[in-house]
Amino acid sequence: MSGTPPLAVVLVEPSGALNVGSVARVCANFGVSDLRLVAPRCDHLGEEARRMAVHAAGLLEGAALFTSLTEALADCGRVVATTGRCSGEPLPLQTLDAALRWLRQPPRGEPQDRPAAPTSRALVFGREDRGLSNAELLQAGRLLSLDTAAAYASLNLAQAAAVVLHHWHGLRDDQPPPAAAQPQADPCARGVLEALLGDAEQLLLAVGFLHPHTAAARMAKLRALLQRAQVSTAEAALLRGMVRQLRWASTRGRTGTSVGDDPERTP
Repeated sequence: MSGTPPLAVVLVEPSGALNVGSVARVCANFGVSDLRLVAPRCDHLGEEARRMAVHAAGLLEGAALFTSLTEALADCGRVVATTGRCSGEPLPLQTLDAALRWLRQPPRGEPQDRPAAPTSRALVFGREDRGLSNAELLQAGRLLSLDTAAAYASLNLAQAAAVVLHHWHGLRDDQPPPAAAQPQADPCARGVLEALLGDAEQLLLAVGFLHPHTAAARMAKLRALLQRAQVSTAEAALLRGMVRQLRWASTRGRTGTSVGDDPERTP
């Protein structure tokens, strides 16, 4: 995996300490050292978690804690989220192999598209009882669902992590991408995309395209569109520059000068 940025495993609001400990052990089994917990609902450093982690207690102790999924993914470019639902998803479902091959792709694009430090890759697993919300799924670039028997499709969190990470570990850098795949610039970090969406929402509210009571639903559609496009860092910067210029012009009532020409504007 020498050419691939590091992988982060993200657990959203895990409620079972046994599961968290088991996932830490699975991460250690397959060489993943970045474990992130979003608002855990259990004691991830307690006796139960440590008992299941066995020799991976260090991963539990080093796990990063976040208050939201957005915060946990801020430095991540390619993100794959797991889901147990088979229909009604905000993004198309992919097979395990296709999703992980996309996640594994090394950074591409022109040097100016790339941030100073390589962005992480992330695998996101949802709550044991209800998985991930549509808003959370929209923070991923790809969704995957594990193929199970229809009679009992629900997998335990730790079991799902073991299946996915086993497949991830088995992929090799020297395996060529599918023939139909076309090289694309690496997606921008999630934090960059969220900043763009935040500026866009403020502009669209200011000009009346969005209304407070419908803003969330419309922004979800825009987020899905940009996620499907997987915009690069340079493309996100271009779009954000356009949005900020339009917002400035709408508040100043003039369009003949640029943001940089405004002597009263602070950075």
